[in-house]
Amino acid sequence: MKKSLVLAMAMALGVTASAYAANPFSDVPAGHWAYDSINKLAAAGVIEGYGDSTFGGDKLMTRYEMAQIVAKAMAKGANVDKLAAEFADELDNLGVRVANLEKKADNVKVTGEMRYRYTDSSNDGNKYNDLRSRLWVNGQINDDWSYTGMLENTQDLTDNAGNEDTSFQRAYVEGKLGGLNVTAGRYNAFFANGNVYDTRADGVEVSYGSKIQLKGFAGKGTDATWTDAKNEDHDTSFGNYAGAELTGDFNKLGLTAGYVNFKDMYKDKDAVGEGLDNAIWYVGGSYDFDGNVAVSGMYLKGDMSKDDKDVTGIGSDGWTAGLTYKGAEATEAGSWGLFANYYDQGGMTYVAHTTDATVFDGVANKNEGFKGWGVGTNYAFAKGIVGTVAYYDTVSKLNDEDHDNIVWADLTFTF
Repeated sequence: MKKSLVLAMAMALGVTASAYAANPFSDVPAGHWAYDSINKLAAAGVIEGYGDSTFGGDKLMTRYEMAQIVAKAMAKGANVDKLAAEFADELDNLGVRVANLEKKADNVKVTGEMRYRYTDSSNDGNKYNDLRSRLWVNGQINDDWSYTGMLENTQDLTDNAGNEDTSFQRAYVEGKLGGLNVTAGRYNAFFANGNVYDTRADGVEVSYGSKIQLKGFAGKGTDATWTDAKNEDHDTSFGNYAGAELTGDFNKLGLTAGYVNFKDMYKDKDAVGEGLDNAIWYVGGSYDFDGNVAVSGMYLKGDMSKDDKDVTGIGSDGWTAGLTYKGAEATEAGSWGLFANYYDQGGMTYVAHTTDATVFDGVANKNEGFKGWGVGTNYAFAKGIVGTVAYYDTVSKLNDEDHDNIVWADLTFTF
């Protein structure tokens, strides 16, 4: 980039100086077309030229040299939003924060993700593979509020029949009201580290605090499917929910305690099925040893009823344990990680579990409960490309012969 181009941009920066220094550069005479602009920028400390008192207007510039000029102009209060966005990486390496400028220059951002997935289940002998694409739209409403939307397309590649589905999966706002953080709309609800619920919901969350945070939430669970005794599927929902969670971050130690109450679960939309209520409380903790190795555990207790009568015959308590080592980061090529989990959860302790293992849920309007383990690894092949391979071995807590092994593999591209 030639310095003559810098001069053209400098005239648009609005940089001013109360007094000009005497001609600072020997190669820019008083009659030069850019004499005034150069003097203004030099007097403001935005440009310095070379050590031999020359400006060198015909010499090429590197992006870092240009970024240094932009940084100095920013420090003087110049309106250089577009330039700051263009040289954001160089400015970041120079230690110049441009987040607010980028928000002004580009109020709406679109990001995306494409995931190919393959699974092989021993329970039904099925092999399944699909391609899921997601487009995220993020818009800054004002300094305190933002909007997020997500469009999802899933293509079933198993039988080459061309089956696919496209839907608007997320639409929510996030912001602050006084000292409270608020999320409202259709978003991904995450209760008990996913051991109770990890899927979309229509609701609201309000939280207060940082290191020690109290969160309250309420809403409606998303649509689900349950299978009756004749192995027929019914459209249903996870019902309405409300609850609270208290978390504490004490450096390496993390603690969690919470309660969530689901009402009218698995109530068939055609008024054929039945509604269940399930109140679940949980306590858990995690410990990060050195930034690489971490362990976690949780205990859960459920209380399920129908028509104000206790449900019996399925487990009401459970526990989980986890171990992780590092972890692949999409932004860091070559990063990798390992993970292992063990589950022993009764049917009353979960609604929409986060694990990719078979959890024997929604059978005859109730979860059977499950126990078993899973191990896996992930690796970032390049920036924005992460692969995961995992193996799960789980069994129903109501029938030891109902057993499943799953091989899971996926490759995710983010952009």
